Amino acid sequence: MAHYRDTASGPFVVTLVVDLPIAKLDALEVIAFVSDGQIDNAGTAWPRVSVAPNAWAEVQIPRFGDPPPLAVDVCSDASPEVARAAASTLRAALERVGWTVRDPRNGEV
Repeated sequence: MAHYRDTASGPFVVTLVVDLPIAKLDALEVIAFVSDGQIDNAGTAWPRVSVAPNAWAEVQIPRFGDPPPLAVDVCSDASPEVARAAASTLRAALERVGWTVRDPRNGEV
């Protein structure tokens, strides 16, 4: 039986929200570009991009038929501070290429 996950894989997570209709792979490619990284586990159900030492980004897409937002989970297995710092850096990089990034609203994500 296959195991499917639609939540972040790290113990420490900061979620960034993007109101863009964009495919998961395209979002990961942009994240890899602005992070000067690459997509790890490409072609699997659990792709991610390393965005800093001990930190990575995963993209959670809305369920079928649901509108955006797209959730970018910045995860760390080191600490919440590492996740927050990596999320801040990623947010700034995404905003430099024209994305509008926001924090999740109550009940969202």
